[in-house]
Amino acid sequence: MSIDALVLNKKSWDEVAPRFFGRNPLPEYGPLAPREEELNLLGNVEGAKVLDIGCGSGHSLQYMDQRSAGELWGVDLSQTQIETARELLNSCKSPIHLFESPMEKNPGLPKGYFDIVYSIYALGWTTDLRQTIENIHQYLKPGGIFVFSWEHPLFSRAELAERELRFHKSYHEEGSYYHEAWHEPVIMQQYKVSTYINTLIECGFQIEKVIEEVSLSEEDKEKHTNSWYSYEKAKMMPTTLIIKCKKC
Repeated sequence: MSIDALVLNKKSWDEVAPRFFGRNPLPEYGPLAPREEELNLLGNVEGAKVLDIGCGSGHSLQYMDQRSAGELWGVDLSQTQIETARELLNSCKSPIHLFESPMEKNPGLPKGYFDIVYSIYALGWTTDLRQTIENIHQYLKPGGIFVFSWEHPLFSRAELAERELRFHKSYHEEGSYYHEAWHEPVIMQQYKVSTYINTLIECGFQIEKVIEEVSLSEEDKEKHTNSWYSYEKAKMMPTTLIIKCKKC
């Protein structure tokens, strides 16, 4: 685990958190990506104990409460995000447990306890993918499911220029990098699709679904015009990688 990266990312997230208030939470899986209503990856969550890795402002947990989840648990690196989530979830029906912590560490979460663990556009912030996946595997009950979404590994390696995709970075290159679309300095991790899949399998997960489709409705087109996740670029490559797996 890179302590320097965690310190830098925590500082940046504490500063930019208001800009990401309610950005792409469940039932969304990411910009220009299919939604939970279409995919039904989580199934019936009524009474389920759920854990959100990188819970942000708490809107995905709010969605789970609206679907009658039994318990709401969340972890986030940012103190600002945890405080925001606590305020947002104050009126929820379900019991709430929030932890300010990097996902690479267990801040006191019970093992073998959760029915569902999910992470919406947060897993790519980990400085230690294997340790994070091992933690998640420990948190889940046998047969519990883990669903995550993250920016597709191809997306930041190519740019759209004159209606052509031009790769400016090798797909084979993995490791930490500074994300150019951020206004504050942050360090993200770049992995191949196969690295995510193989790490999940090696940590004891059974892959059930891998999704790379995009959603290109007129509403999506208007919402993402001239943004990092542009409609025109999404017509040529996926914005988001979504994986559902089960603890063996």
